[in-house]
Amino acid sequence: CQQYARVWLPDATEVWKSAELIKDYTPGDLTLYLQLEDGTVVEYKIDPRTKNLPPLRNPNILVGENDLTALSYLHEPAVLHNLKVRFVDSKLIYTYCGIVLVAINPYENLPIYEADIINAYSGQNMGDMDPHIFAVAEEAYKQMARDERNQSIIVSGESGAGKTVSAKYAMRYFATVSCSSGETNVEERVLASSPIMEALGNAKTTRNDNSSRFGKYIEIGFDKKYCITGANMRTYLLEKSRVVFQAHGERNYHIFYQLCASSHLSEFKAFKLGCADDFHYTNQGQSPVIDRVDDAKEMRNTRKAFSLLGISENEQMEIYQILAAILHLSNVEVKDQSADRSSILPNDAHLMVFCELMGVACEEMAHWLCHRKLKTTSETYVKPVTKMDAVNGRDALAKHIYARLFNWIVGSINNALKSAAKQHSFIGVLDIYGFETFDVNSFEQFCINYANEKLQQQFNLHVFKLEQEEYMREEIPWRLIDFYDNQPCINLIEAKMGILDLLDEECKMPKGSDNTWAQKLYNTLLKQNAHFDKPRLSNRAFIIHHFADKVEYQCEGFLEKNKDTVNEEQINVLKKSKFNLLPKLFEDDEKATVSTNKPTSIIGRSSQTQRDNKKTVGLQFRQSLHLLMDTLNATTPHYVRCIKPNDHKAPFTLDPVRAVQQLRACGILETIRISAAGFPSRWTYQEFFSRYRVLMKQNDVLSDKKQTCRNLLEKLIEDQDKYQFGKNKIFFRAGQVAYLEKLRSDKLRMACVRIQKTIRCWLARKKYLRMRKSAIIIQRHVRGYQARCYVQFLRRTRAAVVIQKNVRMWLTRRQYRQQRSAAITLQCFLRAYMARKQYYKLIFEKKAVVIQRWVKGWLTRQHYRRIMAAVVLLQSCARRMKAKKELKKLKVEARSVEHYKKLNIGMENKIVQLQHKINEQHKENRELSERLSAVEKTQSMEREKQSREIENLRKSEEEARRKAEVFPSLLEQLSFLQHELENTLSEKEGLEKQMNVYKEQIQQEVEELNMKNNMLSTEKNELNTLILEQAQQLTEIKTNIDNTKQLEKDLSEERSRYQSLLSEHLHLEERHRDLKEDMNFSIVRNFMDSINFWSTVDLSVLLKLQRRVKELEQEKQSLWQQLDKREEAQQEKAKVRTETPRQELEYENKRLKQDLNELRKSLTNENSEALPPAPGSVPYKILLEQLNSSNEELEMRKEEVLLLRSHMVRQEALKHKVKKSTDIHTLNEDGELWLAYEGLKETNSMSMPCVSNTVHISSRLLECQMQEQERVLSEKYRKLLEEMNKLKEEKEQQQKLLAQNLLLPEDARIEASLKHEITRLASENLVSLFTGCPVCQTLELMEQHEKQEKTMRKLKKQLKFLMRKSTQQKKNSSLMNAPVRAVNITRKEKDYQGMLEYKKGDESRLLKSLVLELKPRGVAVNFIPGLPAYIIFMCVRYADSVNDDEGVSTLLNLTITSIKGVIKKRGNDFEVVSFWLANACRLMHCLRQYSGDEVYMIHNTAKQNEHCLTNFELSEYQQVICDLAIQIYRQLIKCMEDILQPIIVGCMLEHETVHGVLGSKPTGLRKRSTSLPEEGAVTVEVLLQHLGLFHTTMSQHGMDSDLIKQVVKQQFYIICAVTLNHLLLRKDMCSWSKGLQIRYNVWQLEEWLAEKELADCGAKETLEPLIQAAQLLQIKKKTEADAQAICTMCTALTTAQIVKVLSLYTPVIEFEERVSTTFITIIKNLLKDRVESSTLMMDAKKIFAVTFPFMPSAVTLETIQIPASLNLSFLTRV
Repeated sequence: CQQYARVWLPDATEVWKSAELIKDYTPGDLTLYLQLEDGTVVEYKIDPRTKNLPPLRNPNILVGENDLTALSYLHEPAVLHNLKVRFVDSKLIYTYCGIVLVAINPYENLPIYEADIINAYSGQNMGDMDPHIFAVAEEAYKQMARDERNQSIIVSGESGAGKTVSAKYAMRYFATVSCSSGETNVEERVLASSPIMEALGNAKTTRNDNSSRFGKYIEIGFDKKYCITGANMRTYLLEKSRVVFQAHGERNYHIFYQLCASSHLSEFKAFKLGCADDFHYTNQGQSPVIDRVDDAKEMRNTRKAFSLLGISENEQMEIYQILAAILHLSNVEVKDQSADRSSILPNDAHLMVFCELMGVACEEMAHWLCHRKLKTTSETYVKPVTKMDAVNGRDALAKHIYARLFNWIVGSINNALKSAAKQHSFIGVLDIYGFETFDVNSFEQFCINYANEKLQQQFNLHVFKLEQEEYMREEIPWRLIDFYDNQPCINLIEAKMGILDLLDEECKMPKGSDNTWAQKLYNTLLKQNAHFDKPRLSNRAFIIHHFADKVEYQCEGFLEKNKDTVNEEQINVLKKSKFNLLPKLFEDDEKATVSTNKPTSIIGRSSQTQRDNKKTVGLQFRQSLHLLMDTLNATTPHYVRCIKPNDHKAPFTLDPVRAVQQLRACGILETIRISAAGFPSRWTYQEFFSRYRVLMKQNDVLSDKKQTCRNLLEKLIEDQDKYQFGKNKIFFRAGQVAYLEKLRSDKLRMACVRIQKTIRCWLARKKYLRMRKSAIIIQRHVRGYQARCYVQFLRRTRAAVVIQKNVRMWLTRRQYRQQRSAAITLQCFLRAYMARKQYYKLIFEKKAVVIQRWVKGWLTRQHYRRIMAAVVLLQSCARRMKAKKELKKLKVEARSVEHYKKLNIGMENKIVQLQHKINEQHKENRELSERLSAVEKTQSMEREKQSREIENLRKSEEEARRKAEVFPSLLEQLSFLQHELENTLSEKEGLEKQMNVYKEQIQQEVEELNMKNNMLSTEKNELNTLILEQAQQLTEIKTNIDNTKQLEKDLSEERSRYQSLLSEHLHLEERHRDLKEDMNFSIVRNFMDSINFWSTVDLSVLLKLQRRVKELEQEKQSLWQQLDKREEAQQEKAKVRTETPRQELEYENKRLKQDLNELRKSLTNENSEALPPAPGSVPYKILLEQLNSSNEELEMRKEEVLLLRSHMVRQEALKHKVKKSTDIHTLNEDGELWLAYEGLKETNSMSMPCVSNTVHISSRLLECQMQEQERVLSEKYRKLLEEMNKLKEEKEQQQKLLAQNLLLPEDARIEASLKHEITRLASENLVSLFTGCPVCQTLELMEQHEKQEKTMRKLKKQLKFLMRKSTQQKKNSSLMNAPVRAVNITRKEKDYQGMLEYKKGDESRLLKSLVLELKPRGVAVNFIPGLPAYIIFMCVRYADSVNDDEGVSTLLNLTITSIKGVIKKRGNDFEVVSFWLANACRLMHCLRQYSGDEVYMIHNTAKQNEHCLTNFELSEYQQVICDLAIQIYRQLIKCMEDILQPIIVGCMLEHETVHGVLGSKPTGLRKRSTSLPEEGAVTVEVLLQHLGLFHTTMSQHGMDSDLIKQVVKQQFYIICAVTLNHLLLRKDMCSWSKGLQIRYNVWQLEEWLAEKELADCGAKETLEPLIQAAQLLQIKKKTEADAQAICTMCTALTTAQIVKVLSLYTPVIEFEERVSTTFITIIKNLLKDRVESSTLMMDAKKIFAVTFPFMPSAVTLETIQIPASLNLSFLTRV
């Protein structure tokens, strides 16, 4: 040992203490100088004989491992320290020790048993997850399925260690992962047995509040699908003595206290119970209450479990009645009558209640409680007993009744757990007591320790066997490992003349006693067996050296407990009870009595032979134990060792002394010793290479990793005995892994030193360069500062000179400006005086000129007006005379054109109107003339007035001239006075201005101050008001935000709840549909029976039916001919009726044309006497107007005739439309071609004489249609021929078969023909059931052929009709003279309405082609997205347009049913589910978009709004399809989850980008699945490929972008939840390097989101818990500030998750440090006020509520084409 080596020293209180070597040890030294962890220096003396050194400590990196076998040094202190670190520091209660799971009772409820954790462990390899009882259960379940071998889980440990809880959780795991899916309640019934057995078999002891006082082995049966079919329970050694006696601080069985706590219930009133303290059997321990346990509530759980197991209420009440009777029996008081006689008072209340409840006679029971019957060979007599014997007999009766009741309940539970299904395999769970040693050990402890000896032997053999198999499998040399064999101890107990044998022999002796038995033991075994010993100070005890410890047993009570005797007379009294259940409890005794064939008296005692045949308790226990061992040896065992950490039930507190005792007792240390004796450390080549790659040089790495590892080990470890190379693993002896870890850490330390040296050099140089750069910068700034100071001095000097210059210049300039201003002022006043003088003169002259100008103007205007009035009067007279002459002339002309008035009657009205207008104008002229005369009068009065004003002006002018002469002298005086006045005023103004300025300044200052004050006060008030308003607004906003968040949360929860309920409802519907299909299958079976009936029909009947069909066809042909004749006659009559008004209109038209021609001739005839009017003349214009009006009227008449003609043609066509609907559709979809042809033909015949071109074009069009129709008919005819050929072939086959049958005998011929006919009809009927009947298809083809024949007849009729019309029009055209221009008929492009017409009954064909048989990939690649949804909606529109409500509902219901069927059938195909989710959403959006609601119509175009539904409101179907979309969405998530679940952990956690430096640590015996070679390992790229495939598929299917975002968000939530859950359950993943890897993987996911433009979908937020967990692994975790930072950072993690990650944090390299418990406590204190869920795991099954925002489609329905590949030719575009 070298200095600083760490070792373990033994200690009395802590068992082992850690110390460090402070001085090197050399061989031969007898003293080690050590220093303890607290700094104490100690000396350790080495034994010179053994020279054993203290055990070495493992490196810190190996401490806290999941598996104890992963430790390099395997010994007791290493195991104890590893368990302490995991349990106390990391709060981990489970640890592996090879094949054993060590479970330490935490005395605290932990959140590690929820359904999420069960799901996390389900399907995982045992080494991949942290140790857990679920991992052991999963391993057993997996091995049962894989190896087809039964399994056992052996749970052992002392009382209070948690055996019952571990067994219960193991059974819960099996019940959860079994595949029965809740269809039966087998799992619930298996779990329901636990509370019953706990109530009846568990009790409070000083060590445990829920201690199992019996052993049980539960076999859980599975079928071939590994679903639970049932269970069976076997119990061992119930502690019956607890019924009558409990030590201080203990309780009786729980059921008694539950019964007393529920005594107030009405159904228990008859039991007359009270408090538990009132009964002797429940108050001896003086501890009737258990903390945090409600006995009344537990009673309800017990009753519920009874009911679940099928035990009726009556039977339950009978059980409770017996238990209540036992309690009353305990209070029966026995009194002394004498020294050997006792009695019970006849009025003892408790005895009366006991007998009443038991249904027995009170006197008889009281008698036999105080007496016993003795029988000798000659006589039988009754003997009284003492009080002590009577009390013991009473207690023995109570124990016997309880034991019988317990066994009966166990049998009832087994009957309830039985299943009719055959059991294929089972998993047994053994919950049995561990090794026990007390101050006083009796028969119970002896049996318990005997059972543990047997189990330990089985365990040792199994461990040795596994070690041997491992060495042989790896083909390495091995030698026999010495291990402790406890067979001698077992022989001491169970062999011939062993302890049990001697005990049974002594029980048979008449006067046998405990003392005589003890003497036999001493005489027989003391010197013969080394495992048996006698105490020094006692003759009534013995010692056995068990494998765990030596135990001293007291012989007192052994014989009584082994015989288990009870007064048979008391039993006989109970057997006579009228109580139904009581006799059932003793049926076994009666059967045993009958089996002996020796009848005994009812009231007599059993014979000696019967007493001898009765099995003792020891013999029964030995036999049941052998049976148990046989069962365990036939199964694959899995071991769970439960450890009790302390005796004070303190949570997470480990007492080292108690822990070591139990580790020795349960065999853990023996397992370690066996493992350490060989090669305890085992590494796969891949693990070794990854871990110790840093010890290799580049040249040492070869392509063969095995050879590389061999070369490295040969170089590092010289002693080849320290390791062995196996086929797949390298085996190391103890301590070698620690040596390799030391080499690795030294290599890493040297590398770190080198890196630190380089980094420190780089930092120092960087610091020097930074300092040098800083000095240069400082120098530069100082020099710059000095230069700036000098420049500033120069600038100031120059500024002073400039200021002086400017001041001097300013003073000189001011003096000059004052002198100049004075001069200018003088000049100003002088010049102003001269200017004013001149100005007044000019004004006087100008006014005179103005007056003259106005007077002269007025005179001139007066003269002009008089002249103008005279001229206008002359013109008016002249024009009046001219107008009269023209009027006369016009009247003459009007009479000459009188005949034109006939042509245009409206002209007279126009003339009258014009005459009326002229009269009105005359009236207006007269009014205007009157107004003009009035105006002239006013003007004359104004002229007179103005003349008077002129006179006045002349007078004033003269006065002004006189005054003007005096004006200059007055003006001078005035100017002088004004000058003085101005001076005075200027001075006054100056003073006033100064005063005003001063006042204004003061007032302004005051006002400003007041204003400021007011403003400040106003602002203050406003600010206060604003603050209050803002505070109110903030509170309101916060309240609104909180309310909004709460409402959103409630809405999302309600939506999630609704969607989950909807999924459950749809699941139930699917189950209902499956049941209906099963019923339909039975119906099909019945139909097959009916087929057998039809197969017996005679062939003659078929021939008669064929002849009848031919006759009916002939009758049909004759009826068709008669119908054709009648239709032709009706057409002729209709033609005569319709041609009469038409001929009248044509005649009128011809007459108008003749009138027009005559008019033209009269106007252009050169020989006429009167010349035509000249162009431009009035008659010519009038004639031209009349001609135009006549032409317009003619055109109107022509249009009316054409419209009438087309209307008549349409009516004629529509009259036959009902009969010719199929013909019109056959001709051209909706019949427009025929109507257009008729209309054009008739119109052209009216407007143009020559219609040959029209008829030719129409005939060509008709011929094209006829050819197309003929092609279609020929195609259908060809198909019919093929069908006929097939029928002919079948007929030939039948003829051949008939010919063959003729060669057979008559009986064989009949049988063969019947068989053939039955098979043929059965196949036809089955085909008709599932794929369509061929016969039905043939009938359908015949019906179609008949329809085509009808169409052909109709077309022939139409063709004949057209030919007649064309010949008639040709005849009429020869009568017309005027040429007519040719007309080209262009075919009009059809305007579709966005509907698809289908026939009633075609819905199934439509959905079969469009839904059931459609391949999504072809549609997604070749057609527009959502094409099936568009087609279905177009069919819905058609049904809506024809007002067919039944058709709409049928189509939509069938659509929904078909989609559900496809999802149910192909729900695991992501592409199919994605395709129908996209189409369901598109159909829902179409129903909204075209619903006619204004909310949706605003998104449409005008054309799309025309396509809205008109007759039906389908909002309910919108909700139904929305529910369907929700169902498909949840199926999509489930399908996606099934694909992603297996790869998430491998991609996000297990895969490491960089190997070697951060390689994994050793994993011990249970290797992780990821420790295998990583050629097939999954990476993040694989996960991204799956996500990209999902996104591409959804995008190709046209899924809404919002929905894709929701799917991606759900994907990322699943990734986060699964990754985080596994991180919380795997200690090996909680390290700094793993946090770095997780953050890198998350970054890749975020990059994928950015690449797909999905950063805003909320997926990144769902990864926040995982990101924070990765940051938590990397952040510093030492100080309180670090704890504050963690609490601030980890907002998305719960407190339990944060604490769990910190507890699991494990260093991968030596330079990392563990998280201290103090730091974890600080975190808990900081987070204790958080309001959050206490669950540890994220809900990986959670599905966010999905929403479907409205997404209108830009596709117009009329543009959608139906591909031929969809086989939807029966649909017609409308």
